[in-house]
Amino acid sequence: MSSLLDPLNPEQLQAVTLPNQHALILAGAGSGKTRVLTTRIAWLIQTGNATPAGLLAVTFTNKAAREMLTRIAAMLPISTRGMWIGTFHGLCNRMLRAHHRDAGLPPLFQILDTQDQLGAVKRLLKSLDVDEDRYPPKQVQWFINDRKEEGLRAKDVVVHDEAGRRYTELFAAYDEQCQKEGAVDFPELLLRCFELLQRNEPLRAHYQARFRHILVDEFQDTNRLQYRWLKLLAGKENAIFAVGDDDQSIYAFRGANVGNMADLEREYRVQNVIRLEQNYRSHGNILDAANALIAHNRKRLGKNLWTAAGEGEPLRVYEAASDGYEARFLAEEVQSLLREGCARRDVAILYRSNAQSRVIEHALFTQGIPYRVYGGLRFFERQEIKHALAYLRLLANPDDDGALLRVVNFPARGIGARSVEALQDAAAAGGTSLWQAVPRVAGKAGAAVGAFVKLIDTLRASTQGLPLPEVVAHALQASGLRAHYKAERDGADRVENLEELVNAAAAFVQDEGYGAQAPAADAGDAAQLPVPDPLGQFLAHAALESGENQAAEGTDAVQLMTVHSAKGLEFHTVFITGLEEGLFPHEQSATEQDGLEEERRLMYVAITRARTRLYLSFAQTRLLHGQTRYNVASRFLDEIPAGVMKWLTPRDRPVVPDSAWQAAPAPARYRKEPGGGAPHLPFRIGQSVVHAKFGQGVIVNAEGSGTDARVQINFGPQGMKWLQLEYAKLQAA
Repeated sequence: MSSLLDPLNPEQLQAVTLPNQHALILAGAGSGKTRVLTTRIAWLIQTGNATPAGLLAVTFTNKAAREMLTRIAAMLPISTRGMWIGTFHGLCNRMLRAHHRDAGLPPLFQILDTQDQLGAVKRLLKSLDVDEDRYPPKQVQWFINDRKEEGLRAKDVVVHDEAGRRYTELFAAYDEQCQKEGAVDFPELLLRCFELLQRNEPLRAHYQARFRHILVDEFQDTNRLQYRWLKLLAGKENAIFAVGDDDQSIYAFRGANVGNMADLEREYRVQNVIRLEQNYRSHGNILDAANALIAHNRKRLGKNLWTAAGEGEPLRVYEAASDGYEARFLAEEVQSLLREGCARRDVAILYRSNAQSRVIEHALFTQGIPYRVYGGLRFFERQEIKHALAYLRLLANPDDDGALLRVVNFPARGIGARSVEALQDAAAAGGTSLWQAVPRVAGKAGAAVGAFVKLIDTLRASTQGLPLPEVVAHALQASGLRAHYKAERDGADRVENLEELVNAAAAFVQDEGYGAQAPAADAGDAAQLPVPDPLGQFLAHAALESGENQAAEGTDAVQLMTVHSAKGLEFHTVFITGLEEGLFPHEQSATEQDGLEEERRLMYVAITRARTRLYLSFAQTRLLHGQTRYNVASRFLDEIPAGVMKWLTPRDRPVVPDSAWQAAPAPARYRKEPGGGAPHLPFRIGQSVVHAKFGQGVIVNAEGSGTDARVQINFGPQGMKWLQLEYAKLQAA
């Protein structure tokens, strides 16, 4: 027993040896929460307070469950097989398999993953002849999942309008279809198990009698239905041992409810609230920064991290002139760290938005530093970027069969597999490319594919002679890619990536000098060099960055990731980039309830990933929609004590007092040029304007504001065009 408890500090020991009562363990970052959970289980078994079969332990990932089982097996001379340790979905699946008849399920029911579920929704919409433009499959899927995670069936949904009524009808029809097919999606696993325990009192009593100890990891990430499921199992006699950190609750967008921690404490009158505040990961200056920052959040249970490891190095703060200079600084510092002997895998570069990775990837690529995007894809490998590049490849070379096959029906335009097969047969018969075979495809298939060819031809004609960034922007708009992802509920990141592709084109033009005036030709030259094609060169550049410098799995590489992906990880050195108002904290936090507090928790998570060295960086200017925007430094920099920071660049901006941030709403993401007023449209409907390519036209419509403002212009013979004011460079006629 002493060997089990000796490694614990006083607070950990108190938590592990608590009596059989409800407990809330506030486990700060790096405070050894996994050790406490596993040692608690081992202690309960070794002391005879519980049997292996009388415990239920819930984690949020299969990886965490496997780690817990491995540690318990190392502590106890017993087999862990059969112990109920797993994720919410895994444990519910186990219970439903054992009681499938009571749950109204076949013995071999199938589990639908996210893609399988989307396919089932699409089949349903097709069978009911539902207009997918009005009711997109993904929107239907999200509606169903959201209601299930709230613990609702279709009959329980309160309908406020016609669209809500129709979505609810589709929800009911989907449930009926799944029941007929013996299929269960992920939200259904938890909801069906909850309903089973709720209505079946003997079964509920059986599990309540069995699981006297219920242990929950990452309790701050539970949603309302998960908490209600736990309460059903706990009943009146069993003890809930909840371990979590309200300061690291960063998944509200997934339905996580940090309020469950306060509810547990109140509803169960929890007397055992233990704070694990000793940190075994980071040095003192890093923890002081994290503590000071998170103290600005009002809705927290409260704790203060400390370490016995000493103050360590100060936080290094870098103010760059632009996002490009910021990325170059990161690459140079990484090179310096590697020369000092730091392993590449122990260096992490964090960013708030996926789109930020592009300029960082380019800087690392240029320096020849192997890197890996953790929990995601490199910029030029992302689905939306590959789609956009496929359209651009068709503009450069219509005979590119791979590009055509990728986007001929994306976004969906009614070109199915049979139409594509007919096109491929025609190309094979004639020995031509797919593009050249289009005129030989007859019937409905020929008409559909012909419309796609016309779209590409029109796009090519309308972008002839335009600067490369405008070509890219036009392609994103005319192809429907931007509108497609904008309509998706979770498409904001993909839209940002598409906009970053415009930035990539603008940066490429600047780096390669395509915007510079060409030198006059020497009359004595016998022949002129061919004029380089910016689009073709840009596509080659994208292919090279995508294909080269790829770190193989398991090799030593610098880690790039969003802050959300970094949770649970730790590194010797961490760079937190893009610390600008509107970027981090994100602009959406100003309009969401408690949004700023969640952003601050996200920053807290980012800071506490670092063990030894932490860099904070921001840029005075950043490219957006291919245009330069001037930034305000993040308020988070002002919430960190000056004494723990070392500025690597002169600090010429005033310190903003906390009261000023509290009194003022969060600024917009980007300011206009210095001295500019509030964003407004510089043109009016009915005004005559001139465009460099399309000539003179009249503004007939306008929408959006600030950086998203665009106008519709009638250019007469050139037709109607939607142009974004950020890059159209219109002049009053």
